[in-house]
Amino acid sequence: MQREQVNVIEEENLSAFEQSLKSNDTEEKIDIWFYRPIGFRIAQVCAKIGITPNAVTIISIFFGVAAGILFYYQELWINVIGMLLLVFANSLDSADGQLARMTDNKSRFGRILDGFAGDFWFASIHIAICLRSINEGWPEWLWVFCILAGVSHMLQSAMADYYRNVHLFFIKGKAGSELDNTRDLKVDYDALSWRKNFFSKFVLNGYRGYTRNQEKLSPKLQKLLHIVKSRYKDDLPQQLMVDFRMKNKPLMKYTNIVQFNTRVIFLFVWLFIGQPWIYFFFDMFVLNPILIYMCNRQEKVSGYFVDKLTNDPTYGE
Repeated sequence: MQREQVNVIEEENLSAFEQSLKSNDTEEKIDIWFYRPIGFRIAQVCAKIGITPNAVTIISIFFGVAAGILFYYQELWINVIGMLLLVFANSLDSADGQLARMTDNKSRFGRILDGFAGDFWFASIHIAICLRSINEGWPEWLWVFCILAGVSHMLQSAMADYYRNVHLFFIKGKAGSELDNTRDLKVDYDALSWRKNFFSKFVLNGYRGYTRNQEKLSPKLQKLLHIVKSRYKDDLPQQLMVDFRMKNKPLMKYTNIVQFNTRVIFLFVWLFIGQPWIYFFFDMFVLNPILIYMCNRQEKVSGYFVDKLTNDPTYGE
């Protein structure tokens, strides 16, 4: 009898864990095996004691920034502490989203804050590595590569996040994704007052610019989304969802490559060998070509469905 009760509890925990994930299509193996289970446990504790997802995100910023600061030092043992802090920060970053889904406490501000959290971590990491490298003999113009690598990172993360949400939109619908567009954001922006809602309006204005850049880099995708939303309103036809998932799922591995895990694994390797400056060149000359390839592939997939929907009005019906 006790064994049966244990099995029931384990099944319930597994079900709750799976529900805390966005989608297996968009989850990376390292996340599913490592970060998501840790994040799930943290989220469970936070749910019990009443800590909000946004509070978890803010806490992760402190750990991530502290990790970057520790990468400034040449002593490997200090770097290792920074690595552990960065791993914990990413576990918290996983936990905030899982907590939001578990408690149904999702918000646009939470998504914006979550995106900024990673920017704070890596701004700290880039600055620390650049200062360290200059102290070790690199010329001052290394700041150029530091800034270019930082801009590259922001573009890579922005497009990877956007493509993941597009994929979730097509397989789960509007309720299952966090896909925003500048038209809807402008309506919300115009409804706010600078006098009464200064902070909210300021944040939303920045987020509009962020979203606008994502849309500019994906013109065929924007055309596809316009056709789909004008034709199908809320519910997407099953055939379109199945076909899009089949063609688009292979692209998800590229969104994972340019995100956290790959870059951090290589960053840790270069810290261990005492050459963290390589990270800047890896960002620019390895991850940027992957970003370009990812964007081109996504545009081809979008173009395929634009042609399909344009030439066959009955498609999906």
